[in-house]
Amino acid sequence: MNISDPIADMLTRVRNASRARHTEVVVPASRTKRQIARILKDEGFIDDVREEQDGPTLVLRLTLKYVDGKVPVVSGLKRISKPGLRVYARKTDIPRVLGGLGIVIVSTSQGIMTGAQARKAELGGEVLAFVW
Repeated sequence: MNISDPIADMLTRVRNASRARHTEVVVPASRTKRQIARILKDEGFIDDVREEQDGPTLVLRLTLKYVDGKVPVVSGLKRISKPGLRVYARKTDIPRVLGGLGIVIVSTSQGIMTGAQARKAELGGEVLAFVW
């Protein structure tokens, strides 16, 4: 299947799986998705990320995290920069999500990182997604 926005597809799979109370979600692997999954794990939104071979393709198996086994830790995911409308932010204009309760994922010249890391490194870039 040909997907025009693979990052949005990944975020939608995670959003749908968490709302349906699934324990795992499988997404096709890529370098960008691997970095986004690493950020979600480091920030405590998901439990684990594993890369597996599924036939001829590599997939990422994300283990979702729940509070008391019931309420998903990921309450919202929103794709900001889309293929039809790219959104960029200067180092001084990186947005905050819910007053600092969520994270913003930014693609910079130094790689994909959170908004806080980009501010600390004084880097701007493409605003990929909001997670809260």
